[in-house]
Amino acid sequence: MSANDSCGAPVGGAALAGVDLAKEAVIQGVVRQDSTPVAGAYVRLLDGSGEFTAEVPTGEDGVFRFFAAPGTWTVRALAPRSATAEGSVEAELGKIAEVELALTTS
Repeated sequence: MSANDSCGAPVGGAALAGVDLAKEAVIQGVVRQDSTPVAGAYVRLLDGSGEFTAEVPTGEDGVFRFFAAPGTWTVRALAPRSATAEGSVEAELGKIAEVELALTTS
């Protein structure tokens, strides 16, 4: 499976009930600004070469989730008023990689 074969989650992530984590690499987290969860921010998933792979909006609780191929990924949050945040994460089969993104204005 290539990095471009994987992506997506509904708004705010998806329930993991029924998901066989032994066959999935999950990247999930929360977007915050000043310690407050940010609803409606957009989180992009970029592969190891920086190519766009997927994008999801955060839910009311600032949470996002992607199902990705194993490997190193970048997650980038974009919100109103030019607020951004970025982090790197290692996705592994059978594991949930947690990411917290703190928005800052540019």
